[in-house]
Amino acid sequence: MSGLLRTRTGHEARVGTVELFFDLIFVFAITQLSHGLLAHPSLLGAVETLILFLGIWWVWIYTSWVTNWLDPERWQVRMMLFGLMACGLVLSMTIPQAWGARGLYFGVAFAVMQVGRSLFTMLALRGHDAVRYRNFQRITLWLVASALLWIGGGLSDGPMRMALWVGALLIEYAGPFALFYVPGLGGSTTADWNVAGEHLAERCGLFIIIALGESILITGSTAATLPWTAPVLAAFASAFLGTVAMWWIYFNIGAERASHLIAHHDDPGRIARIAYTYGHIPVVAGIIVSAASDEMLVAHPTGHIAPAAYAMTLGGAALFIAGNMIFKGLTWTHRPLSHWIGLGLLALLAVLPFHDGYALGLATAGVLLFVAVWETWSLRGSLSAPPA
Repeated sequence: MSGLLRTRTGHEARVGTVELFFDLIFVFAITQLSHGLLAHPSLLGAVETLILFLGIWWVWIYTSWVTNWLDPERWQVRMMLFGLMACGLVLSMTIPQAWGARGLYFGVAFAVMQVGRSLFTMLALRGHDAVRYRNFQRITLWLVASALLWIGGGLSDGPMRMALWVGALLIEYAGPFALFYVPGLGGSTTADWNVAGEHLAERCGLFIIIALGESILITGSTAATLPWTAPVLAAFASAFLGTVAMWWIYFNIGAERASHLIAHHDDPGRIARIAYTYGHIPVVAGIIVSAASDEMLVAHPTGHIAPAAYAMTLGGAALFIAGNMIFKGLTWTHRPLSHWIGLGLLALLAVLPFHDGYALGLATAGVLLFVAVWETWSLRGSLSAPPA
């Protein structure tokens, strides 16, 4: 297992093609999550989708941390990633029935991915990086504890499955905040998680692209099966414009500025933990919810708007804007005023009487475009000043 660590020049770490190949599994996973939300557009369905999403995100972000340290060009690391892909395919296939007959498959696949990747990394670090080796000893023990709950939840059903899986998520999400403290082994520090900031920033940006691409895929495939009437085309246009605005809001200013910050920060591990590992959750969640609402509005552009369509359309956009505001606040000194105004406008849309889905979609896309244009105008090409 020697020689598996990345060789870096300064803080550089290139994203490899095998990492992009690995991400293909998560295109499928995100599609499954959106379809699951559409199949169960209720409060319970939203909670179940959220639990599965938090698990999927955690698998992906932990793997991104690992490939920040290990060299994906080495055949051993590639075999590890291919093994994770196989398990991830099983994980994704079980999503529609994760709360039913295939819960055990989901729990086992999740546990194998988390514990297996951590064990591999620990062995790769042994004898080469004592600090991170000890760090992954702690991480592995935490993941073993959560794995028992993932598998236990798969063996259970109903409320007990949800309780055990929520408990597993609490363990996994609390780990970095608790610095993976283990009696006898102590706790880690964010300095132990020294990362190549450009790599992690690029990886998260690519995940945003995956999520946005899934939205386009859903919208296009739905519109292709329908008669191209004016309302359908209007709903399609609103979905496309909303997706473009989301890309604009995330990538035009915030992503570049945050990437520069983490690349030059004295403690990149701290920024990576709070801004990327946790801070991106509402951003990605907003895109997934918006993708589900886009499909719903394109399929039913006129007539009565179901409460679920209202909630997903406005809620997805609000999640995305709020997530970007949090992310930008964590990587800059201000939270943009444009984002606050955008949230206020979405709240206004929630009380306005819309009679057709395409009109609601166009109004929501208009708010997203308004936020993107305002933020860009307020900076006028400068990254040295906080956005309005």
